[in-house]
Amino acid sequence: QVQLVESGGGLVQPGGSLRLSCAASGRTFSTVRMGWFRQAPGKEREFVAAISGSGAYTSYADSVKGRFAISRDNAKNTVSLQMNSLKPEDTAVYYCAADAARRGLSGGYTNPSQFDYWGQGTQVTVSS
Repeated sequence: QVQLVESGGGLVQPGGSLRLSCAASGRTFSTVRMGWFRQAPGKEREFVAAISGSGAYTSYADSVKGRFAISRDNAKNTVSLQMNSLKPEDTAVYYCAADAARRGLSGGYTNPSQFDYWGQGTQVTVSS
């Protein structure tokens, strides 16, 4: 069992930055690959970024590559998403997710159904 709690969302102007954090508890965190997903109103939940259990490997959606950075601190059981150069189209509820069955990024990590545990979500609004 893994419990996830996100924080750090809010309202930001286009071009601004936000840092989302996700605190995890419940099992050995370093064995779990983590992901960030987002869902805008009327749209399906989409992949944003993923990180392997060790933190050595990361992957990003094309829409955020070069602007967002995922990281993790296994000593503190946290995963973060640094979001820079934000655009109005980044507006969504952002979710932290854990895939308890896999540690690496060998495949499947862009599919929300691969992830067993989800946080409650945090709203990010990019608007002037």
